[in-house]
Amino acid sequence: MEIQGLPGRLLADLGPAIASGEIPEGAVLRGEELEARYGVSRTVVREAIRILESMRMVASRRRVGITVQPKSGWDVFDPLVIRWRLAGADRSAQLRSLGSLRVAVEPAAAALAAVHATDDQRRELGALAVELTVTARAADLATFLRHDIAFHATILRASGNEMFAHLGDTVGAVLTGRTEHQLMPHQPEPYAVKLHREVADAICTGQADAAEQAMRTIVQGALAELDATLGS
Repeated sequence: MEIQGLPGRLLADLGPAIASGEIPEGAVLRGEELEARYGVSRTVVREAIRILESMRMVASRRRVGITVQPKSGWDVFDPLVIRWRLAGADRSAQLRSLGSLRVAVEPAAAALAAVHATDDQRRELGALAVELTVTARAADLATFLRHDIAFHATILRASGNEMFAHLGDTVGAVLTGRTEHQLMPHQPEPYAVKLHREVADAICTGQADAAEQAMRTIVQGALAELDATLGS
């Protein structure tokens, strides 16, 4: 999710500052001070604070102000919260936490997709697997990332489980963060691309066990590579 205009610019400053602890839990922000500091209108401040409230990062109370909330209450699945946390010192813990989530969810989603995917979703996965192969060979990381996000999001939707489906943006934020912070190889590993093709083939042919195992190898491998890169 991209927030446009002046509210987006204000969020681009406040969000990472809160996520990193630069603006700590319990800090009280004043609307009029934000207006003066950033040279924006009351409407812009209200819109930015409304978005932060929707993420449960702040709470606004009349005669109290805008109070930064404990991290334990944040909407940690929100793609913007993930992006902001990945930009700060919390990056390693955030990536490991999200990697563990993927290990728990995506193999099960792949198995369900082998049973519940529509014909259109199976065709889409097959086409995306081809695109991943082509862009990996070309070392086109930007296009590879776009197709990889679409591939995993399609599987989560194809599972038929609405809870899994809503994690598509979360997984997309993880994949984007790994690339943006240079935690991916300059060219995708051939074995990883091959595993994506195996997942697609298994889902397209209705082989739930094979789809689950291939996806488990992908996400466990990604977590292991992360540990090796960041240091266990």
